[in-house]
Amino acid sequence: MPAQHTHTTSHLLSSGYRPVAEESTHTDLAVHGRLPAELDGTLLRIGANPLGAHDPALDHAFAGDGMVHGLRLRGGRAEWYRNRLLRSDRVARALGELPTPGPRRGLCDTTNAGLVRHAGRTLALGDGGALPLQLGPELETLARIDFDGTLPAGFAAHPVCDPLTGELHAIAYDHTRPHLTHLTVDALGLVRRAEPITVKGTPMVHAFSLTDRHAIVYDLPVTFDPRAAAAGSRVPYTWDDNHGARLGLLPRDGSDADVLWLEIDPCFVFHPVNAYERGDTTVIDVIRHERAFDRDPLHPTESDPTLWRWTVDRRHGTVLETQLDDRVQEFPRIDERFAGSPHRYAFTVGLRPGEGGALAGPTLLRHDLATGGTDTHEWGPGREGGEAVFVPRTAHAPEGDGWLLSLVHDSRTDRGELVVLDTADFTGPPIAVVPLPVRVPHGFHAQWVATAHG
Repeated sequence: MPAQHTHTTSHLLSSGYRPVAEESTHTDLAVHGRLPAELDGTLLRIGANPLGAHDPALDHAFAGDGMVHGLRLRGGRAEWYRNRLLRSDRVARALGELPTPGPRRGLCDTTNAGLVRHAGRTLALGDGGALPLQLGPELETLARIDFDGTLPAGFAAHPVCDPLTGELHAIAYDHTRPHLTHLTVDALGLVRRAEPITVKGTPMVHAFSLTDRHAIVYDLPVTFDPRAAAAGSRVPYTWDDNHGARLGLLPRDGSDADVLWLEIDPCFVFHPVNAYERGDTTVIDVIRHERAFDRDPLHPTESDPTLWRWTVDRRHGTVLETQLDDRVQEFPRIDERFAGSPHRYAFTVGLRPGEGGALAGPTLLRHDLATGGTDTHEWGPGREGGEAVFVPRTAHAPEGDGWLLSLVHDSRTDRGELVVLDTADFTGPPIAVVPLPVRVPHGFHAQWVATAHG
C-alpha cells in the first residue's frame, strides 16, 4: 500500500502557488530557441486564484476564483500572454462589474477546473454542476451557457470529446440532485441525450472515462458532507468509509438499468488517463489516490497518487487492479486523437513524495505502456512544471509524435515560462522557451486551442 502522509501546507505557501492579484497583458514575447511554425493557436491554463485574503491552511484547495492564462503562438512567435479572472457572480461583484449574461443553475458558478473547445466555443468548466463560461479570443468572459437551452441542469469539470464522432460526453453531478447524469453533446453543441444514473448517496465525480462503447462512472467514497456544508465549506465533500467504491459501465446509448456495477478497492480518482475495449474486456488506466479529503479535508494530499490499470472482464463481472508505476504522479494526458481507443503513451507530472495533491512537480514522465518503460524529463533546479498538453506534429503523425507544452515556474526568478519539448528528444533540452515577465501560479488543467483556418 502506498505511504500516506500527514499534510502540511508548506509547498502551498511557496511562490509557485501564491495567487496573483492583477490581470495583465504582455505582447511580443522573447523566444529562446525555435517555436515550431506548426504551433498556430493558443495555450490555455486554468486554476483557482482566490481574490482577497487567502490562507491555504484554512481555505479549500478547489474553492478559489477561476483565472485563465493564455499564450498566443503563431508563425514561430509568441504574440501575447494574458491572464483574466473568470467572471462568476462573485468575481463580477468584487470587481464592480455587471453580472455575466446567461442562465443560472444551482448553487455553484465557479469555473476554475477545466477547459474544452467544442462546437466553435472555448469553455471554462467547474465542478458540482456549474454551468460553463464561454471565453472570447482574448480570454474575456462572454457568457454563461446551457448549450442553447438543451442542458437540463448543471455540467461537469472533465468532459471527454470522442475524436471519431465529434460528440462531447460528460458525467454531471450536483449534491442537490439524487442522481448523476450522463450527457451527450452533439458536434453542433446541443445536448442530445441526458441519462440519469442512480448512485449511492451523493459522490463527487470529478471525472469519468469513455470508450467507443461505454461511459465509465466512478462511484467512489468522497461524498457530500452536510456538516462541512453547514460549517461554510465551498467544497463540502469528504471521505466516507461507509460508501464503498465501484465502477459503473454504462453503454453509451443505454439506460440507468443497463449499468454494469463492479466493486473495487476503496480509492479516489481525480484524473483518468484513458480507457478502451479489447473484446469482452474493458481497460481503464487512471491515477489512483489511496484516500482523499479524509485526514485533510481541504487538500487532496494525504496519499501519494500513482498510475494504475483496472482490467474489467465484462462476461464474468470481475476487475483486475494492477499498479503500473509506483512513482508519485498526477495530471495525466495522452495524444487525444486516441481518446477511447487503445493508447501507447501517457504523459504525467512527476510529483515530490508527500505532496500528492501538488499541482506541479520537478519532472515530466512519458510512459510507454507497450514496453513498460518510462522516460523522464527534468525541468531543472528550482523549477516545477504543470500539466503538459500534447500537440501532434501533423494530423496523421504516429501516436505521441509531436510537441509537449507546459508552463513552468522558476523559483529563482519567481516568473513563469512556456517550455516546448519535442517528443523526438523527450529527455533532451527544450526546443523553445518563452520567458514570461510575470509569475503564473500553478494551476489545474491546460488546453491547446488550434487556430481554425478556412
